[in-house]
Amino acid sequence: MSSQKNKLRLAVAFAALGILALAVGCRGFFVNPTLTSISVAPSTATIDAGPTNNTVQMSATGNFNDGSTGRASVSWTIAPATSGDPIAASIGTSGLVTSTSTVGTMTVTATALQSASITGTATVNVVPPNLVSITISPTGTFHVPTGLTQQFSATGVDGAGNSYDITNVATWLSSNTNAFTIDANGNATASSTAPGSSNITASLDNVTSTATTLVTP
Repeated sequence: MSSQKNKLRLAVAFAALGILALAVGCRGFFVNPTLTSISVAPSTATIDAGPTNNTVQMSATGNFNDGSTGRASVSWTIAPATSGDPIAASIGTSGLVTSTSTVGTMTVTATALQSASITGTATVNVVPPNLVSITISPTGTFHVPTGLTQQFSATGVDGAGNSYDITNVATWLSSNTNAFTIDANGNATASSTAPGSSNITASLDNVTSTATTLVTP
C-alpha cells in the first residue's frame, strides 16, 4: 500500500514538473514585459514666473510591449525648447518643475534608467503672472521688401509693472497669410507673389496686441 502511495506521489511530482516545464517553454510566460516608450504628464503645462503658482509635478508612465502600462523609473532633465533661450525653470529628481523669474518655454525629458535610448518629453510654458498688457516692436505701418523677413518682439507687463520678453511664448498670428506668414518666434516673412498689408498679432493669457505691416510691391 505504501509503495502505491509513493508511486502516486512520484507521478504527481513528475506531472507538476512537466506542467512547469511546458509553462516556462511558452513564449512570454514568466517573462517580464519589455519597456518600449515613456509618456510624460502633463504633456503641456503652464506656470507663472516668480514666487507664486510656479510649480508643476511631472509624472512618467512606462508603456510595455504586452500593451500594459506602469510606473517607470526615470531621470529628469529640463532645457529651453529653443537652443540659446533663457532657462525659465528647473526640475528636481522627483520631477517637480519650478520656474525662475524668467519667461520661456522649456522641454522636460524623462529618461528610462534601464535604457537611455527610451525617453519621453513634455512642454512647460513659463509666463508672466497677472499679465495686463503686451507691446509689439516694431509697430505701426512700414514697408518690408517682398520675400524678406521681419523679426517682431513682444514685451509683456504684469500687474506689478514688471516687464518680460514674451516673444517666444506668445501666440503669433497674421491676419493676411497671403501677404505675411509668421512663425512661433515672431519672424514674419513677406510674400514674394502676393503683396499686401497684414495685421501681426501677439497674444498670451487673453491679452492681445497688434502691429500693422505693409509688403512692398
